[in-house]
Amino acid sequence: MTTDEAGSQRLDKWLWAARFFKTRPLAVEAINGGKVQVDGQRVKPGRAIRPGTRLTVHKGELEWCIQVMQLSRQRRPASEAALLYQEDEQSRLKRQEQVRERRERGLQAPTHGRPTKRDRRRLSEFIGRDG
Repeated sequence: MTTDEAGSQRLDKWLWAARFFKTRPLAVEAINGGKVQVDGQRVKPGRAIRPGTRLTVHKGELEWCIQVMQLSRQRRPASEAALLYQEDEQSRLKRQEQVRERRERGLQAPTHGRPTKRDRRRLSEFIGRDG
C-alpha cells in the first residue's frame, strides 16, 4: 500500500480507494448529498483527510463510523482496503444487525405489489368464481 507523501489525501479519492464506492464520481455524489461526514460536519469532495480523521458514511440503510488509519493512492483488493480504516465496535455491531434483519425480511414472502397469476387463480378459487 502506498501512502501519500504529503500526509493527506482528497476525501473522494480515499473513499474510492477504501472501496466504499465503486467509482470516484459515486463518492463525489454521496459527499455532495451529505451521505459522508468528516468529524460530524458536511464537507466537499476535495477535503483533505489524514490518518486519525473520523468519518461517518451512509450507504442505503447502512452506516459506518470509522477512523482513517492509512492513506492509499491506489484502489487495492478488499483485504488490503480494509486496513485503511478501523470501524467503531458499536457501528460494526449495529450494521451487522441491520444486515441480518434485511436478510430475514428477504426470506419472507412479499406483502405488497400486484398479485401474480398464481395468486389470482387461488383468489378466484377461494371466492368461488370461475376464472
